[in-house]
This record gives sequence, C-alpha cells and structure tokens, in this order.
Amino acid sequence: MSDPLLGAQADPDVLAALKASVWEWLEAVPDPEIPVISVVDLGIVRDVEITAADAGQALCCTVVITPTYSGCPAMRLIADEITAVLQDKGLPQVAIRTQLAPAWNTDWMSEKGRRNLKQYGIAPPAQQVIDIRGISARQQVAPQVQCPHCGSMQTVCVSQFGSTSCKSLYQCKDCREPFDYFKAH
Repeated sequence: MSDPLLGAQADPDVLAALKASVWEWLEAVPDPEIPVISVVDLGIVRDVEITAADAGQALCCTVVITPTYSGCPAMRLIADEITAVLQDKGLPQVAIRTQLAPAWNTDWMSEKGRRNLKQYGIAPPAQQVIDIRGISARQQVAPQVQCPHCGSMQTVCVSQFGSTSCKSLYQCKDCREPFDYFKAH
C-alpha cells in the first residue's frame, strides 16, 4: 500500500484532512513570550498550504506566519518550533513563509487566546484596532481595562511600557495588584 502523503496524485480528502491536522498540531505550539497562548490563538499563523510534490516525493507543508511586529525577536524560534512539531508528526518537508502585509494586529487573537491571557494575569486588548466608527486604537485615550486578578474596572495605566513592547503596565485600585495589558495594535 502506498503512502497517501506521497506523489502529485494525493487524494483531495487526504489533503484536506492533513491540513486540518496541521492546524490542530499548531495549536500546541506556544508563543515563547506568553506560553499560555498558542501561535494559532495569537493570530501569528496566517495559513497552511499543502503542496503536491513530484511522484514518489513527500508533500510539502508551508506555514505562513506574520510577526506581531516587524522586529519581533521570537519569530526565528517560532519558525523552528513549528518546523519541529510538524516534522515530529511525520511531515518531512516543512517550509515557513513570513508575510508582513497586512501587518498583524490584536484583532487576530482568538477568543480562546484572550481568555488564556486573562487567566494568566495579562489583560487582553480592551478595544479593537479599528472600531466600527473607523477610529484607530492609537487615536483613543488609554482604554478602561478590567483587572485580570479581581475583575475590577477601577484600574489605571501606570506606564505605556510593560514587560514587552506590546504591553502596558496597569494597576488595579481595588486589589492593588499590578498587571500587564496587551495593547491593541
């Protein structure tokens, strides 16, 4: 019996199932800076492409990723982790393609990712990057952010600069705990 992942005549149903499996496997790849959120839930993974190779050759899986910002130092590690996970699952030919446009934004985060951030103690973005009125998050004043520890809305932005460039430092007036807020951008 031949390997269903070999050759240009791969069955479309097999390809579709493989693509779905790849997305599932990528859910297990954590963001290196925030390990409770996967690269899929963060919105870094844009697409998965399965390309048929020459007869007798393995299919190639290309994963398209977009950095959270153009100078993100974690992208090489993320690409290496994606490649390792997929090769461990039996895909010998894995390619990573970085796509810079359109630029990543926090609207690409999944609801699961936002919940995981909050449970980890990081407040998820409180606003969309572009709201329904067409106003950019950058044009708005510091948003009202819910404390991920006690749920209070009585919080204050202490510094626009948190533990990483994508976060601000907030403090809750009720429980007095400091916390990171993942900025909408």
